[in-house]
Amino acid sequence: MSASLTNFRGLHAVVLHRQDHNRDALESQLRRIGLLVTCMPPLDSGSLPAADVVFFDADLGYQGLFPWDPKEAPMPMVAVLASEAPGRLEWALDQGATSYLLKPIGSNGAFNALVVAFRLFAERREMRTALTDLSDRVRARPIVVRATLEVMQRLGVSEERALTLLRQAAMRERIAVEALCARIAAGGPLPSLPDMPNTFRSVQPRSVQRRQ
Repeated sequence: MSASLTNFRGLHAVVLHRQDHNRDALESQLRRIGLLVTCMPPLDSGSLPAADVVFFDADLGYQGLFPWDPKEAPMPMVAVLASEAPGRLEWALDQGATSYLLKPIGSNGAFNALVVAFRLFAERREMRTALTDLSDRVRARPIVVRATLEVMQRLGVSEERALTLLRQAAMRERIAVEALCARIAAGGPLPSLPDMPNTFRSVQPRSVQRRQ
């Protein structure tokens, strides 16, 4: 699912709204923009078809209307409201709404709602991904420390050098540093390091180096 800020043509919109002038006006706007539109009564939407964006009548909404967890909508959501009543707005936001349209719906407004909905949905998804990644890194920090100490002890290098070697090895294997560290911390072998011989020579005592 993707859309630019100016082109929504070919995307599929599901409109959960009772049959009335507002739904007809909204459907007309969306088709004029170039979207494929499926209209459904909100009380009969237990199983939703695949969609790129959902417009829903927040005035008739109820808990459990959507087949996903609250605040985890898999696509942009646009609430259609008769008023800006705090209770209805709060419920709509809890369902993952990233934009809204006020009734009565006329001949415009849907395009602006789409632009805002897609932009905020993308930003919310990026933020969620970033937070998940940060949480994973925080949880993996003790493992990285153990693996770094293992490399320092087995190769006789500094902490900075050990971290550099781990990053280089992870890049060569095309895996995350945390995954490589977990393998080492679990007792696995050190990855193949091209400069391991040089590393060993650099930490040997001078007397040993002279005898060689």
